[in-house]
Amino acid sequence: MTAQPSTRRVAIAPAVAAAVALMIAVAVFGRYGPAHMTLFAGPVGAVLLLLLARAAGLSADDVGLGRDSWRRGAAYAGVCVAAVAAVYVVAALLPGTRDAFRDQRYDNGPGAALLTAFVIIPLGTVLFEEVAFRGVLWGLVRVGKGPTWATLVSSGLFGLWHVMPSLRLNKVNPAVTGLVGGGRTGQVLAVLGAVLFTAAGGAVLCELRRRSGSLLAPVGLHWAINGLGVLVTAVVSR
Repeated sequence: MTAQPSTRRVAIAPAVAAAVALMIAVAVFGRYGPAHMTLFAGPVGAVLLLLLARAAGLSADDVGLGRDSWRRGAAYAGVCVAAVAAVYVVAALLPGTRDAFRDQRYDNGPGAALLTAFVIIPLGTVLFEEVAFRGVLWGLVRVGKGPTWATLVSSGLFGLWHVMPSLRLNKVNPAVTGLVGGGRTGQVLAVLGAVLFTAAGGAVLCELRRRSGSLLAPVGLHWAINGLGVLVTAVVSR
């Protein structure tokens, strides 16, 4: 990829359709393939998406990977990680919010938590999702329609991306169960809440991408929310 923003007109509809199709394929492989299939599908999918972006005429800057943005993006990422860590520590210490960290999915001991936080989440989740949603997809739509449309499209799809992972949320998280219930209605409410919450979170990540000009900024915040969340959950659940 070239470093400077692309001046070519990008055929938005076919490029976006191809990107979404590839994202769906990665999601299917990750969900229905062998255990931890995302550790393979995620990085491979990210590379394929970047190749797709290049074929569509996008530059390294268009997808947030231009060298001139690395230092600024890393600074944003560091601040985000520190801020999330501070919020999590306070929330874990307060009785009113401590139960939010009791999640059966991550109550597997410190070793499993470290593996999840520093290997599975970065390679299986953050890398692919950031390249897909805040890198290639956001870059494609921004070049054709501008940053506002890019954020709306990316964030909306990011919310829908979390439908499948949230199907059991009202059964594995006591705080969610207490809020919406454990039945079918509770499941629907939990999924709807997860979609809306992650769509809003996606908008924040897109804004970080826009302001910093770098994919490193949303990568830092995304990892902090997920990775540090797993580590705090492991501590609270002991």
